[in-house]
Formats: sequence, structure tokens, C-alpha cells
Amino acid sequence: MAYRITIGKKTFEVDIDHIVDGRARVTVNGEPFDVVVENFAEASAGIEPARISQAPAAPARPARSAVSLLKPAHAAFAAGSDALSAPIPGLILEVKVQVGDKVANGQVVAVMEAMKMANNLTAHKDGVVQEIRVQKGSEVSTGDVIMIIG
Repeated sequence: MAYRITIGKKTFEVDIDHIVDGRARVTVNGEPFDVVVENFAEASAGIEPARISQAPAAPARPARSAVSLLKPAHAAFAAGSDALSAPIPGLILEVKVQVGDKVANGQVVAVMEAMKMANNLTAHKDGVVQEIRVQKGSEVSTGDVIMIIG
């Protein structure tokens, strides 16, 4: 199902390809993402299992890093990278850490508004915050570096 979503003055083409057991394939302005919907069981209550589409065969073009839109989310990051990046376009609502803070894998480090939802961005590894490249009110695009965790 394809949607045209406007956030502020920006419009995004969002296509939801499939949802299986809380995992979904979405495309935002042509960029594919694999996402996890934490409240899938709650949101899908009353939906017949047969109506939940099955995952298609693996696409020719690999998706970006896994992200979650509704749970504390690992933002997009390159494997082995220290950079924590924005998984989708949005607005930074809060930065919960400071340079020099020790963080644990999965710890919420920032909150981002995207598609009219607050999304928790979490550290993708244990480490120390080396650099923060955003502040409250920053608008970010897909792939923009939020912070460096070394």
C-alpha cells in the first residue's frame, strides 16, 4: 500500500510492502527499509492471519539497516560503523546523552519525530559518545549522522 505523507512542508512517498510477524518492508522516497513494529500484536488484533501478507522473495537491491518505527529503535548504521544515522527523515525532539557519556547497546540516545510519531533512536553498540551532530529542533534526512559512538 502506498501513501503520500506530508510532514511540515515536506512530502514523502511511503510504500508498505508487507508485514509479517511485526517485521515490515517499507520504501520512503525510493529508499527501502526493513522495520520492526513493536506493537504489532496489539495493532493487528482482530486481523485474520490470512490477511497479513507474506514476505516476498528477497529483493535484488538490499535494504538499508534494520530500524524500528514504534519501539526504541536502532537507527540506520553501516555494519561496524561508529556513526548512528537517521533511519528516515524527521525532526529531532530530544538528545538524551552528551559527549563523553557511556552508552549501552539498545539505550535510547535521542528521540525523533517522523511520520507524526515520536521514535526512540537507540545506540547500536556499547561505547562512548564521541560526537553529537544534532540538537533539539534539527531537521534530519535519511542517512544524516545523528552521533558518533566509539
